[in-house]
Amino acid sequence: MNIQEFQAKLFNEAQNRGYTDVEMYYERKEVFGCQVYNGEIDQYEIAEDGGVSFRGIIDGKMGYAYSEKVEEASIPFLLENAKENTQIMHDEDIEEIFAGSSQYEQGNFFSTSLNEVSIPEKIKFIKDVERELLAIDTRIVATDYCMIRTETVSRNLSNSKGLSLTDQMNYMYVITEAIVKDGEETKTSFEFKVTKDFYQLDAKEMARKAAEEALSQLGSRNIASKEYPVLLRNDAAASLLATFSSNFSAENTQAGISSLKDKLGKKIAGQKITILDDPFLEDGLASRTFDSEGVASKKLTLVESGVLQSLLHNQKTAKKEQTETTGHAHKDSYKSAVKVGPSNLFLKPSAVSFEDLLGRMNEGIFITSLSGLHSGANTVSGDFSVAANGFYVADGKIQYPVNLMTIAGNFYQLLKDVEEIGEDLIFPLTPVGSPSVLVKSLSVTVE
Repeated sequence: MNIQEFQAKLFNEAQNRGYTDVEMYYERKEVFGCQVYNGEIDQYEIAEDGGVSFRGIIDGKMGYAYSEKVEEASIPFLLENAKENTQIMHDEDIEEIFAGSSQYEQGNFFSTSLNEVSIPEKIKFIKDVERELLAIDTRIVATDYCMIRTETVSRNLSNSKGLSLTDQMNYMYVITEAIVKDGEETKTSFEFKVTKDFYQLDAKEMARKAAEEALSQLGSRNIASKEYPVLLRNDAAASLLATFSSNFSAENTQAGISSLKDKLGKKIAGQKITILDDPFLEDGLASRTFDSEGVASKKLTLVESGVLQSLLHNQKTAKKEQTETTGHAHKDSYKSAVKVGPSNLFLKPSAVSFEDLLGRMNEGIFITSLSGLHSGANTVSGDFSVAANGFYVADGKIQYPVNLMTIAGNFYQLLKDVEEIGEDLIFPLTPVGSPSVLVKSLSVTVE
């Protein structure tokens, strides 16, 4: 049974059972992954995952159900389970099935050429990366994590109000870890690349970057613990923004777990801060033409020149505030309920080069990575205290690596203390991105 036949029978049977408005969401994911170790395949994955979710209104309540099987026997299962689920739903806010937007902008998120890259080509490439890396320097002792992965995701959403939407995206990412050892000192680094163009990847260049990053950390020293100007490299800044990005969800402000509640139209950040959400980035990891309710995607400005302009809304949160959805209904997968989530959310870059950012620091710390963000950050208050790797900077130049640090501050204060933003926007394997960011000061402690 194809998906169109399944949908027609599901909707017909739903009507017979007393459902009024109904919706079907179908998702299919194809994955290839390969990890190598010492020139041999260490892990290998080829998988297809997918299924269908059903939403429907019966007796004035919205019910949810899902099935991994698209077959006739799943239809009564979906309808019965959705009805049963309405009995345990205590939310007084009635969800609605969306009739459709007046216009849908089309995006190109699927690369035919990437889809045609053969498995042997992918395996050869990741083996080349490992081989090149281990040959660079005798102090590179291992690469415990060296992998390539491709994903293709297809989505279909249709409902009883006549809406029928489809989109498809694919991407590839490559990650390698370099482990270096010199005497008793051991350091690690990760290098990654996300792309839709396999043939632009360069195994030698990727290995060189991973090696240089790890080797540069050798010879680390202590520094005085105090407040320092801090330059957050783009990937570190992105990971910090990702940790607090849920605060831009109207779902969280309405639940009282976001400090941005009642802040619309108010200044929450410095003049240089503009935060955007763009679902049409061709290389974005969360690009889409429609959200999980079928609302047309559109570019949204969340913060402009420091002023909070909008929150992320789905239909339910928008109705509570008597506003319109921003097209940010989100499902983690076909198994999930509809929530609120970003597409490609990022801090808008400037035209300032990384070298210029670094040159503005008389004395400070250059942070290359953060860890422990989920345990060391309070997303409600904005306070964070997390482990960091990085370098001591003097006279606008990197001097030497610093022993493991802890940096502490408040995310909202950090937004106000941003002195300059770089041009080097990056999305480090997440749909939240940032360029490098120069911050007035953060507390830095070296154990």
